[in-house]
Amino acid sequence: MRRRRRLTVVLALGLATATTAGCTGSSSGSGGSNSANGTDGIDYRGVDGTIVVLSEKSRAQPVSLAGTTLEGSRLDVASYRGKIVVLNVWGSWCPPCHKEAPDLQAASEELAPRGVTFVGIDTRDPDPAPARAFQHSYGISYPSLIDDGGLLLALRGTVSANAIPSTLVLDGQGRIAARISGAVTRTTLTTVVTSVLDGTPVVLPTPSPSGGSS
Repeated sequence: MRRRRRLTVVLALGLATATTAGCTGSSSGSGGSNSANGTDGIDYRGVDGTIVVLSEKSRAQPVSLAGTTLEGSRLDVASYRGKIVVLNVWGSWCPPCHKEAPDLQAASEELAPRGVTFVGIDTRDPDPAPARAFQHSYGISYPSLIDDGGLLLALRGTVSANAIPSTLVLDGQGRIAARISGAVTRTTLTTVVTSVLDGTPVVLPTPSPSGGSS
């Protein structure tokens, strides 16, 4: 039987303090470890990176993000108010982004019946052609905004430049309800999103000593 650990994660949005293994970042510990920092909640460090889930009262103002997609369409994230939105920050140059891409697509398909919308933010790709090829290669069906520098600036303090990929979960009001720094798996992402949808604690598999889950 798989051992599972109940994690109630409530943290004021001091998100920029965590470091994780990203494209230009470094790991803050051994893979599969988890720890708690601060007195207001738990900063869970698992095999997928640092996970932070905020309570309703701890969520800040709605995120304001709008721009042009890789397909050339205009997209305003505010148009999805009333729905849970998953924002994934990625780049075609980023190896962990390639690793997580199939899981993100699978999670988007799994969560679609519950009205969850996925939007990518493609960053630091001066030429959109490699980014479009990335989407095609992994069969990504949801749109991605092109970051002209302003999108990540709007997320400053939430997404660190050395923590790409990063994934944010917005609640129905457009407020950041959760963040995952580093490459994410389908299981972790769907678990975190479901916790936001249902208002329940995050329950993730306990990592085994080898770094997997048991």
